[in-house]
Amino acid sequence: MKRLLILGAGTAGTMMANKLHAVLEPKDWEITIVDEDETHYYQPGFLFIPFGIYQKRDVIKPKRNFLPSGVNVEFAGIDLIEPDAQKVSLNNGKKLSYDYLIVATGCGIHPEETEGMSGDAWHETIFDFYTVEGATALARFFKTWEGGNLVINPVEMPIKCPVAPLEFAFLADWWFTEQGKRDKVEIHYVTPLPGAFTKPIASDKLGDFLDRKNIHLTSEFATGSVDPDKKKLISWDGDEIDYDVLVTVPTNAGSAVIERSGMGDELNFVPTEKHTLKAKNYENVFVLGDATNLPSSKAGSVAHFQADILTENFLRAIDGLPLHEGFDGHANCFIESGFGKGLLIDFNYDVEPLPGKFPLPGAGPFSLLEESKINHYGKMMFRWVYWHLLLRGAELPIEPQMNLYGKVR
Repeated sequence: MKRLLILGAGTAGTMMANKLHAVLEPKDWEITIVDEDETHYYQPGFLFIPFGIYQKRDVIKPKRNFLPSGVNVEFAGIDLIEPDAQKVSLNNGKKLSYDYLIVATGCGIHPEETEGMSGDAWHETIFDFYTVEGATALARFFKTWEGGNLVINPVEMPIKCPVAPLEFAFLADWWFTEQGKRDKVEIHYVTPLPGAFTKPIASDKLGDFLDRKNIHLTSEFATGSVDPDKKKLISWDGDEIDYDVLVTVPTNAGSAVIERSGMGDELNFVPTEKHTLKAKNYENVFVLGDATNLPSSKAGSVAHFQADILTENFLRAIDGLPLHEGFDGHANCFIESGFGKGLLIDFNYDVEPLPGKFPLPGAGPFSLLEESKINHYGKMMFRWVYWHLLLRGAELPIEPQMNLYGKVR
């Protein structure tokens, strides 16, 4: 019997367990998935917690609820991956052997990488919203905060969901308006990028939104440290920005086990073939989701498209066939813009976000790079799609490769 081992039961790993369990013969394959945390987090929902739209209970469910009964589940930490020996050591003393390995260990925030960020001011005047703890702490803080300088700062790229900090700024503008405090809150969006986003057309469009909402943009700011006593954000060049509350997206990095196992780059992301999702240095190892070093967005939609491609390539690999170079970096992201509206962007490695309609040319119903109420509804409906369809490996009516139909160049 062949053994498939999946490391990580987040979005990417759970989808792969479901998809491959559905197509591999149980008499021929033993599938095991490993994760140290028994709770599954709907991470896109963290964005809404500081503004009271979601509560903690809305974004958590047991991971076992989404894993098929025919898959072995190990809830334990991963001590070491030995790809040459084809073994993985767990912190409960078990050693698991495999014939094929799928690495879906994700990434997380590391505030300790920025001097002054993770001390006593953490979750007091410096907050994240990339963890459920940070998002709930910020929700409590906002309930009694009377105003001042709100600074939103992604420290460096890459980060999970690159549009999330912008969405936070837009929602903050809406929420403080609803609270009657917008005139008391000065919102600053401070980014290391040359503009509001990574791609020029979308960057211009989103930059216009910042201007219209009176959100001050500071670009090309390379955060070097934080002075929590003086409440200053300080760049490597010595530039300073004052804040009363700092909402940060700290350095994102892959799992520490990738570093311990000698499999990653300087940020613990695994070098991965750009179009096949095979690990560059290992023949029987595949990587997907936030664990890769690919120049695609670290977002749930990307993991979904990768999972479709990887399912095909896994079946090709076990049959000894050449891998299909099918992943094109496709990302599809709703952007909450506040006041019951949102935008949608659709892009890949080679094509930046363009205006148009999605998914049907000329008909939509969603508009690309254009604010609309239906885009907001799409964003809010996605939570149901995530829990009931996406995680369970269901086929969704969006092709993994990006389609240019309906887009205006």
